[in-house]
Amino acid sequence: MQAFTAQRQPTTPDELWLCEHPPVFTLGLAAEREHLLSPGDIPVVATNRGGQVTYHGPGQVVAYPLIDLRRAGYFVKEYVHRLEEAVIRTLAAWGVTGHRVAGAPGIYVRLDDPFAHATLTGPRPGGDPFTGLGKIAALGIKVHRHCTYHGVALNVAMDLSPFSRINPCGYAGLRTVDLATIGVPASASAVQAELAQQLQALLAPRC
Repeated sequence: MQAFTAQRQPTTPDELWLCEHPPVFTLGLAAEREHLLSPGDIPVVATNRGGQVTYHGPGQVVAYPLIDLRRAGYFVKEYVHRLEEAVIRTLAAWGVTGHRVAGAPGIYVRLDDPFAHATLTGPRPGGDPFTGLGKIAALGIKVHRHCTYHGVALNVAMDLSPFSRINPCGYAGLRTVDLATIGVPASASAVQAELAQQLQALLAPRC
């Protein structure tokens, strides 16, 4: 991704890379080592994306949009919103309602009823913004010369135990879930295809 971005020209077509990673913990530029609790035999890789520590592994769909934002006609804040919206729409295809949490990039679901359509209304009881929520998608990006790389990871049906070895995205006790955990049977390939379709639509250049 770095090489592709560094070598881009103004006319280089945008690309969307889709993959699943073998088990790995990745550290963003803001990562603090104390959030890496017990990595064990899982490799730890430092990256130049934004954010803290997260985990990637089989059963998780990862999308890396390589977009020229200047040519697309929107700025980073809107780009992040569009990434999150693509995940929300992908989840909706399986009847799941995804939510944003202010100041915590990514997408979350209600643990008591992932299919409820009611919007979140500020901090939950106790003042913890994550009370009653599980994180189902993580987001970490890098922008260089107006061009994006890294991206978003959506949990489908994976071994979630490695998340207990870290403070996900720097939040101690934050629960991480996948579609299988909340009772939604879905294949990684089907979710990947839906996410790709949503990203292609939402990241298209402004007319």
